[in-house]
Amino acid sequence: MADTHGTHDYLDDPRNAEILISVNGELVPRARAVVSVFDAGFVLGDGVWEGLRVADGHPAFLDQHLDRLWEGAAAIMLDIGLTRDELTARLYATLAANDMTGDGVHIRLMVTRGPKSTPYQDPRMSAGPATVVIIAEHKDPLPATVERGLSLFTVHVRRAAPDTLDPKLNAHSKLNDITACIQAYTAGADEALMLDPHGFVATCNSTHFFIVRGDEVWTSSGMYCLGGITRSNVLRVCGDAGITARQHSFSLTEVYSADEAFVTGTFAGLVPVHTVDGRRIGTGRRGPMVERLQGLYQQLVRADVAARGAR
Repeated sequence: MADTHGTHDYLDDPRNAEILISVNGELVPRARAVVSVFDAGFVLGDGVWEGLRVADGHPAFLDQHLDRLWEGAAAIMLDIGLTRDELTARLYATLAANDMTGDGVHIRLMVTRGPKSTPYQDPRMSAGPATVVIIAEHKDPLPATVERGLSLFTVHVRRAAPDTLDPKLNAHSKLNDITACIQAYTAGADEALMLDPHGFVATCNSTHFFIVRGDEVWTSSGMYCLGGITRSNVLRVCGDAGITARQHSFSLTEVYSADEAFVTGTFAGLVPVHTVDGRRIGTGRRGPMVERLQGLYQQLVRADVAARGAR
């Protein structure tokens, strides 16, 4: 197998061994941060979650992330048990307890249906309130990944239609994405490119996919992918900068002949793609559009956290 990696690769930080993790509002050492074996998240993958990037001590685009969390909870009739302000306070308390006041921090916020009276799928078997876990770690994406990029492999695993499992739901169960990831890395690629039920390009197993053709930026219609926060913000900066951005269906043939390609995600922002299915994309290096969008996106992050800090 080739030496593969992904957008979530990072350098180990020894400080992470000593972090405090928020488990239902209690800050506990990493080694003691546990939930019940009857928890619905463990038993069934029954829950919703968010990943948040911290800049200048503030979670970037927090309002968008909380909107998506509450939307997902409503879809599965999950009572989070906290107000948005109360959950926000827990996020900041976790950052403060770990002295995380700058950059280089990534948060995983997880909400499950809580412990069950018996390990069975029926939500009415829940025996307690929702479980809310907040893990904040010192994490930065690898500079080489952000600059040199990734290789992708188109897998046989398709994105589900909403009547099977709505791809807009950021659920704990990610088995379809995990299966796609396995197929990609065993094929020697870094991440998986996934098609929609009609054979058009949809998204990647853990990121969203874009191509550049001429002076235009293309991404999928969005019908078969998660409502990505970074994806939407890239489309926003394109609009603000006068860059034509299209959301529509396109095929692998149009990917292979693209001038540039990149993926987006909360952890690493924008990451170039140099190869898809063994085809070199453009020059095989980070192109001018990707580099420009990386800069514009970072400006948007800074503007967002500056506004939050001024509240």
